[in-house]
This record gives sequence, C-alpha cells and structure tokens, in this order.
Amino acid sequence: MRNFTLIILMGLFIQFSGYSQERYPVSARDLPVKILKFYPNPATTYINFDFQKDYNRSYNLVIYNFLGKKVFEISVVNSSNQIDLSDFPRGVYIFQLRNKDGRIIESGKFQVSK
Repeated sequence: MRNFTLIILMGLFIQFSGYSQERYPVSARDLPVKILKFYPNPATTYINFDFQKDYNRSYNLVIYNFLGKKVFEISVVNSSNQIDLSDFPRGVYIFQLRNKDGRIIESGKFQVSK
C-alpha cells in the first residue's frame, strides 16, 4: 500500500509540473529587454557597446574580471562606445551597466581571446 501511494504521488507531481510548463510557457515578451548590444564576442583587440534603446548619458559601464576585481569603468556618454582591450589579459569578463544611483540596469559577460 505504501509503494502504491508513493507511485500515485510521483505521478501527480510529474503531471502537475508538466501542466504548469505547458499551460504557462515563457514567451519572448516576458524576458527582460536588452538595451545594450556588445560585439564581437569573443573579442581580441576591442569590444563595442552600442545602445539599442533607452540611451541615457548618466549610465556607467563597469567591467570586472572573472574574479570580481574592477578592471575598467567609464561614464557612458555616447550611444556607441569602443573599448581597447590591449591591457586586458585573456579570459572572461563581466560588464554591468549602472544608472546614476548605482542600480544595475543590465549585465553580461564577454571573452577576451588573444
């Protein structure tokens, strides 16, 4: 009897977990809108950060190495920004776009390969 109850409970769990995914799928409109495009990735000598929409001169772009150390920061004053990577060693970097209050608007990662 105990095994039967366990099988029934597992079946219900599987049924309801599948039900919620089929009934309420994630759509593109539910995902956050990206306002910053960065390319090329992986990068070798430079990387571009271009605003797609909601351009604001008070944004700051901060870049951290994979260990979390801040390696670069600029006040984003243009709709398109090119960053020279000649002083960046090979590796993975994380960027954060922050507003004037320090709140993260967008973040992402890119790779430097030399």
